[in-house]
Amino acid sequence: MSDTVNRERPPLVFPIVLIVVGVLFLVAKYSPGFDPWYVIKTYWPLILIFLGLAKIFDSARASRGGNANSGAWSAGATIGSVAFIVVLIVLLFHTRGFSHNRHFSSIMRHESQAVELQGATSLNATVQSPSGILTVSGGSNRTLDAAFNFAESFGAPVVDYHVASGVGQLSVTQNHDEPHFGISRNDWSLRFNESTPLSLKIDVGAGEGRLHLRDIPLTQLLLNMGAGKVMVDLTGDRKKDVDADIEGGVGEATVRLPRSIGVIAHASGGIGNISAADFNKQGDEYTNAAYGKTPVTIRLKVQGGVGSIKLMME
Repeated sequence: MSDTVNRERPPLVFPIVLIVVGVLFLVAKYSPGFDPWYVIKTYWPLILIFLGLAKIFDSARASRGGNANSGAWSAGATIGSVAFIVVLIVLLFHTRGFSHNRHFSSIMRHESQAVELQGATSLNATVQSPSGILTVSGGSNRTLDAAFNFAESFGAPVVDYHVASGVGQLSVTQNHDEPHFGISRNDWSLRFNESTPLSLKIDVGAGEGRLHLRDIPLTQLLLNMGAGKVMVDLTGDRKKDVDADIEGGVGEATVRLPRSIGVIAHASGGIGNISAADFNKQGDEYTNAAYGKTPVTIRLKVQGGVGSIKLMME
């Protein structure tokens, strides 16, 4: 009877792997610099190694016991899975602890860059960050004042700028070829010109976006985030219409909007909870009391797998 029970006992490999994956993504939620996909991509062969060793252990155990169906495979696979978890934890704490030792400065870098207008009367900017914390604000009399704090494994951000027919074309990118295990900082602070109209496109793989656009003469915003949360401040005295699109798998999006300027917001896709207490709702559209009554309009579109949206008027 006991042999039958042992043969039918399901192995714990799959549940343990699910727990590991869940923990990785939970860590990424609270630590934007942590990239779970690269961990999985880089270290998944460890699962095969430990399970292979476990199978060898099971075979040897079954040979000694003289019963190949004694249920030892389930125990061996579980031991291998637990060993896999232990190795991941050791690597994680080793990486985090390394950041506190005296060699920390050798793996972290800080760079600043300033880009002059060079006669541009309007700007088109593209920002592509693989992960981390991205802060965008005004306060510059140039095209851009940028400060980057990043782990060496990310590679230095690349800023490219040129002017054609009075339009400044700016791009800020970063190579993301190496895996990052543990907590790796990749913080960008970008300050744009406060008097030159700006069309801004942002792609962030995972992390947190803090877009303080109140003092920027923004005309268009295209924001695509893979995961994390974002705050977008579109308040302030707007002289031109603003078209803002937020797409991707953002966990939480908070958008601050002006009360004195007409606003229409459209939400579609896998949207979760929407909080818009001061807006009039009709279908999937939200408008404020000033909509259609002001010479300037803010058009906001939120689509994709956004978990929750909070529209605030100030």
